[in-house]
Amino acid sequence: MAPPGQDPFAYALSSNSAWAGYKGHQNPEFFSRLASGQSPDILWLGCSDSRCPETTILGLQPGDVFVHRNIANIVSPTDINTAAVVEYAVAHLKVKHVVLCGHSGCGGALASLSDARVGGVLDTWLAPLKALRAAHAEELDSFALAGLDEYVNEDDDCNDAECNERRALRLAELNVQAGVAVLMANPVVCDAIEQRGLQVHGTFFDIGSGRIRDLGFGTTITGKGATNGAKAAEGVGGGGGGGSGRGVVRGHHAQLVFRGDGPVGMQAF
Repeated sequence: MAPPGQDPFAYALSSNSAWAGYKGHQNPEFFSRLASGQSPDILWLGCSDSRCPETTILGLQPGDVFVHRNIANIVSPTDINTAAVVEYAVAHLKVKHVVLCGHSGCGGALASLSDARVGGVLDTWLAPLKALRAAHAEELDSFALAGLDEYVNEDDDCNDAECNERRALRLAELNVQAGVAVLMANPVVCDAIEQRGLQVHGTFFDIGSGRIRDLGFGTTITGKGATNGAKAAEGVGGGGGGGSGRGVVRGHHAQLVFRGDGPVGMQAF
């Protein structure tokens, strides 16, 4: 964020210059290798929310993640934009993992819980979330999400704002589940799963803690309570597979190291 009184765009350009200089000094071959082409292992489908920058929260580097983001991370079978990204990443870049990630505090989920109109094209865009709300009305009306994976009755101590926020968390989870179902029905994805073991993951980013949970939707069931330790990171990255052994997600300096017998750690190379 730009300091008070400084133009945000000018500050961003200055920050970019400092970052490029630092990276180039740290590894003189960094940008030349980056410019030679891309071979990411992960396709990330996420929300446009400014608090959810995929490469940053994954602890990875430019070139490691192919990205598509939209409001409320909605994956619709009729959205040609998302379909084109998925097809290019899966069929041409041959990514090993497709990760759909929802998040806490999602404005789209909150808006979809209201009967009021947002306005403009946003009401059309959020229609799938409204449909999910209607399909799960009994659950959303009767229960509030107490935590990330525990439900309490709405009669418990919970004011309207808190209950609405908890319902939004649950709706955001349901949105990930619905999106994963769309991905699993995509012919390009289906072929890649069958022919080369592509993995599809439904995940959830908690902004308040910075942690990513594996929701257990997709090709591998890891359990609703999984955290971003060994289970959520299982097999992700170059050389990883099925959570066995040791796999390293390619970074160029400090790298995330995944081990099947322990949590993710940082290691300098």
